[in-house]
Amino acid sequence: MTDPTDPPGDAAPHEPDPRLLEILVCPVTRGPLEYDRDAQELVSKSARLAYPIRDGIPIMLPEEARELDGES
Repeated sequence: MTDPTDPPGDAAPHEPDPRLLEILVCPVTRGPLEYDRDAQELVSKSARLAYPIRDGIPIMLPEEARELDGES
C-alpha cells in the first residue's frame, strides 16, 4: 500500500513533480527552464535567473529569483 502523503509520479519528498517541471516556463522570457537538483532551483539561462524550489514547490516570482551573474 502506498503512502497518501507521497508525491505523485517519481518525485522524492520535497522535490517537484516531474510532470510539473515539463510544463513550467520562465515567467520573464516564457523560455525553457532547467532543473538543478543540487541547488533546488529552476534555471532560466535566457533570463539569467534561478527560481528557488521550497518544500517541492517552485517559486516562480522574478523578485524571488537569484540572478546568475558570471555563470555560463
